[in-house]
Amino acid sequence: MQNDSITVVFPLIAVMLSGYLTGKLKLLPDNGSKVISRFVFLVAMPAFIFISLARIPVDDIFNWPYLATLGGGMLVIFVLGLIVAKFAFKDNLTAQSLHALTAMFASTAYIGLPLILIVFGEAGLVPGIIGAVITGAVFMPLAIILAEIDKGRSGPKVATASAMAVMRSPLLIATVAGLLTSASGVTVAAPASAFFELLGDAFIPCALFAAGLFVSQCSVKGEIKEISWLVSVKLLVHPLITWWLAFHVFELEGILPMIAVLQAALPSGVPVFVLAQHYETFVSRSSATIVISTMLSMLTLPILLILMA
Repeated sequence: MQNDSITVVFPLIAVMLSGYLTGKLKLLPDNGSKVISRFVFLVAMPAFIFISLARIPVDDIFNWPYLATLGGGMLVIFVLGLIVAKFAFKDNLTAQSLHALTAMFASTAYIGLPLILIVFGEAGLVPGIIGAVITGAVFMPLAIILAEIDKGRSGPKVATASAMAVMRSPLLIATVAGLLTSASGVTVAAPASAFFELLGDAFIPCALFAAGLFVSQCSVKGEIKEISWLVSVKLLVHPLITWWLAFHVFELEGILPMIAVLQAALPSGVPVFVLAQHYETFVSRSSATIVISTMLSMLTLPILLILMA
């Protein structure tokens, strides 16, 4: 990892700030953030993930101690969030599940993966992708199931619908396609490879710009105590628990413990707000947590990188 962490992170912050200022100055239509985010999620990021994984040996991807560290930290925070939401804020199960999801759902795709690639280079590619996949493919469906149970819809149909939603995720489809291509030993043809590379190159700048643009359009409203708690858990408690798992439980080696802690220290991710809008619950609290944690992370992430350097 490069020694000058501030210099490494500056481009990331600058692109996000550009998106933020673009939104504040109304240089793009009101739906600009949504359009760019959909391009990132549906086109650029899947292309980047597919061509990257297709070139990496499958054996390098399934690092079980790393998976346990990352997933274990997320699970602890999710369960903690459910407990706190139930006894401290006393809301319905839908709001409780969204509270828990907001507490642990890091912006692994839009901010985390670009940051990891900037700081660690190609060596951080696989663990960075793993973090994005686990976050979206495991915990988002869990929150959806709890919300559906709260609405009186439970049973096999809900579980099947959640599973189908995950299976249709472009991120997961690109991951599986990349893994299968790698395992088969097939080499992607040069024209196709160039196509995926060209689209994939747009992922990092567009994701960071979209994140800044989104923040500029969100209002900071909601319950102050709950939002303060969620921001504190996301930026402090989550990385601390992951740090303990990485260094003292699973004893990860090389750059893996630092990447795991960095992913845990990311701000809350935009998909939580999208899910809150869908259920018309926890909307203002989730958006406020995303905005505040993202703005504060511009200070906390460089500090964390300096401490880990």
